Amino acid sequence: MTPSAAPYSHFVRVNGLIRHARVYPGPPDAAPLVIVPGLGCASWMYRRLARILRREHTVWVYDHPGMGFSQAHPRGPYRIEQLTDHLADWLTARGLHGVPLLGHSLGGEVIIDVAARYPHLPESLTLCAPTGIPENPSVTAQIVRFLLNLPRERLRLYPFALSAYLRVSPLRTYRLAQDQTRHETGPLIAQVHCPALVVDGSADPVIRSWTLDVLCGRLPYARACTVQGGTHALIDSHPRDVARETVQFLRDVKAGTFRPEP
Repeated sequence: MTPSAAPYSHFVRVNGLIRHARVYPGPPDAAPLVIVPGLGCASWMYRRLARILRREHTVWVYDHPGMGFSQAHPRGPYRIEQLTDHLADWLTARGLHGVPLLGHSLGGEVIIDVAARYPHLPESLTLCAPTGIPENPSVTAQIVRFLLNLPRERLRLYPFALSAYLRVSPLRTYRLAQDQTRHETGPLIAQVHCPALVVDGSADPVIRSWTLDVLCGRLPYARACTVQGGTHALIDSHPRDVARETVQFLRDVKAGTFRPEP
């Protein structure tokens, strides 16, 4: 069934701060799915993927504090764990328990943390080009890889990305990127006991293929797939491929037929 309701912005006050999510209503009684953006990214950068996923799910595209339309405190968040706590508080405030989480780039690292530290919140994880797991490159290396990837993205993404990055404090961006170099995700991975799908793009210079192999091997219940030609922002360059893999994964999880890689 094709959704008929128009997407809308949803604001809620959590712990004294206004949080924003862009909601793409799905068919009647559609289960929710939450997209968690990458560093400096905003909800409007995920519109292509959300429009496809809404055919089966009501899609909530979350904005981290200080990104998109969500407020942040001057004192933070400046650490990955703080982003995790903020996301957990927002999910709880919205009553979104036991839902699929899709994290892109830094968002993948955040939802790994959520699954380990707040195991009652996610039903499953879709990790799209997740950064910082298990490799923690320096800020300089992150910038170089980002610049290598930039010419590979769709030109139509540029205005949306630029407007998102201009809203983020440079200090916040730097300190979060710096925190990736010391964020200890490794011990948390073994504590993730929900199914996980790891998705990478074959044309992504930001993520090393071996890191995703290691990640998939360490997650207790995971399988991997590669989107041919996918860039780091494969959620925009190849949204149909990401949506197809995600939807099939979620169907398998719901039916109890999901099988991790041996």
